[in-house]
Amino acid sequence: MNQSTLPGLPSIDPEPQRRTALGLPPLVPILVGLVVLAFLVMVISPPMNHDVAAVLDFAMRWRNGEVLYRDLIDMNPPLIFMLTRGAVVLGEAFGIGPIQSVLWSVLMLCAIGATLALRLWRDLPKGPIEAAAVAVGLPLLLITVAYDFGQREHLMLAASLPYLMLATRRAEGVATSRPLALGVAVLAACFFALKPHFLGIPALVELYVLWRVGRPGFRDPVPWVMAVVWIAYLAMIQLAFPAYTQFALPLAVEFYHSSGGLTWVLANERMAPSILVMLPAAAIALRRPRGLAPVLALAGLAALAAALIQMRGWTYHAMPFKLLGSLLAAQLTGRWLDANLRTPARAAPGFAALTAGFFTLQALLNGETWRAVSFEGSWPGVIAAEIGRDAPGGRVLVLAPGIHPIFPAINYAHALSTLPTLNNWLVQAANETCLPNGARYREPSEMGVGERLIWDAVTQGMAHRPPEALMVARDTSIPFCGRDFDYLEYYGRDPGFAAALQRYRLKADFAGYRIFQREDP
Repeated sequence: MNQSTLPGLPSIDPEPQRRTALGLPPLVPILVGLVVLAFLVMVISPPMNHDVAAVLDFAMRWRNGEVLYRDLIDMNPPLIFMLTRGAVVLGEAFGIGPIQSVLWSVLMLCAIGATLALRLWRDLPKGPIEAAAVAVGLPLLLITVAYDFGQREHLMLAASLPYLMLATRRAEGVATSRPLALGVAVLAACFFALKPHFLGIPALVELYVLWRVGRPGFRDPVPWVMAVVWIAYLAMIQLAFPAYTQFALPLAVEFYHSSGGLTWVLANERMAPSILVMLPAAAIALRRPRGLAPVLALAGLAALAAALIQMRGWTYHAMPFKLLGSLLAAQLTGRWLDANLRTPARAAPGFAALTAGFFTLQALLNGETWRAVSFEGSWPGVIAAEIGRDAPGGRVLVLAPGIHPIFPAINYAHALSTLPTLNNWLVQAANETCLPNGARYREPSEMGVGERLIWDAVTQGMAHRPPEALMVARDTSIPFCGRDFDYLEYYGRDPGFAAALQRYRLKADFAGYRIFQREDP
């Protein structure tokens, strides 16, 4: 029997080579470093992810004096805005602009997460090929997300990897210093709190650890510390942001709808291939649970459930279970090779290279990755240049149903939005069906809370503090009811808006957007 099949025993390598602290030949970290460097250039260069850019816009406006969940309405809990605002403040201390502050802060989180995870992985029982797969896969899965760099799922994944390693150690009875364990638990708990959907991951993992260790698991401080973090966060929301639960969240729940059914989410090209990898790998890992594999499997299954709950099937929703499933598949393959090759240590460098190629190819096959390659010639880049000329460092009223390409265009133009929501989704939700009286537009007195909120903000803002530029989408994503829904016609029924609009001149008309610049007398 090969010694690599016995947990905790190293394999016999008849030709020992010089190796790094993780047991890998020096050439392997060099290879991984080259891949990391290539993707690092990609994620730090424009464009920033549009959702991350939209959150940055809100964080900047909040810092400038607007009130979160009163002037700025969103369904996200406050933590993501707090983290983004903190990154901006930190960047200012070093003379770094808002966009780079956020990107470098995310990169720092990835570095911390990967370093802690590798440290906790280092002395766990494993064979050389399995060690190579995980040592290479951990940093690559965080950087090869490319365009989705900085999404909430990405942040959660970076902070949770050390926790998954810690959970493995706890389940296997491997001792960990108390300060390190509690620090990892607090870090993970904070980022699991970004979305309530993420809490399924620690729930499943903690149940597994408890099953493995039995009653002594109730005395383990890790889950209790995490619970304290979540309770403190909920209390902070109620005390510091009461409008979130009293107004913003109910409004979002009422009007925020999914874009597809469960069948579509399961079958779309972003989700289906990852599910086909995750489910068989999880079944193998859970059949005889030992080591890291069952922890990755349970975390991946919980991440899959979180993606399905959101009912949209976007790339960043699929990201956590896709990447955890990929790491699990690589680790299980490495473990099988360790058990079946006579000299697995010799094969470790080659398998490490294959793992690096696997994560790289997976990223390149993701259509969203290519958004991160070009900016100046893309629509966000062209719009950013136009807004930079028409409203340099100013305010822009954006009337559009979506976020991209508005964001990150106005971020790179160093401008800020004036809309109380990230887009016109409340108007879109209120006009999903034609009015029974045959009218194209609802009168203000007939509007519901959400539609009236946007109406008042737009019309009063234009009348009393008109922005430097106005950007209007031709496609409103609102059904045709006798004639198209036109934002300028819709808001132009208000006398104050109509009078203010006379001061704007059309400067550009492309990519389905009209851009107007205010001309002061």
